[in-house]
Amino acid sequence: MPSISFYHLTTTPLERALPKLLERAYSGGYRIVLTAESDVRVEQINQLLWTYDPASFLPHGSNNEPNPEMQPILLSTYAEPLNSQEGVENLLVITDGRKIVQSGFARILDIFDGNDPEAIAAARQRWGEYKNAGHEISYFSQNDQGGWQKK
Repeated sequence: MPSISFYHLTTTPLERALPKLLERAYSGGYRIVLTAESDVRVEQINQLLWTYDPASFLPHGSNNEPNPEMQPILLSTYAEPLNSQEGVENLLVITDGRKIVQSGFARILDIFDGNDPEAIAAARQRWGEYKNAGHEISYFSQNDQGGWQKK
């Protein structure tokens, strides 16, 4: 059963916070699947990861490109570990408020917009459902500088 960490965006938008979270997960040795609500959003995130910092590089691709299983960071509309690799933990990053019922992931990051009352309510509902299902859950909130603080 995967552990689930909620990331409550309060200071910076997803576009600024996401690359740093992915850098940290990638450097931690995870194979990452990032799920978004549409192919358009997947392409927006793809462009973001190529351009967010000229001095950084996050190896990634989408499930719309050849060989998705080869991508260390796979951008997808599917919450499936298509890029899993034996002996490496899989991490799912949720950016669209999707609830995961079944997964092949060791860990899940659920990122939600703290300035959107509907996103907050939906995250609270997911939290309760995951907790009732027996998942290990943690919560991180942004500080004033955009860093993360475990609550």
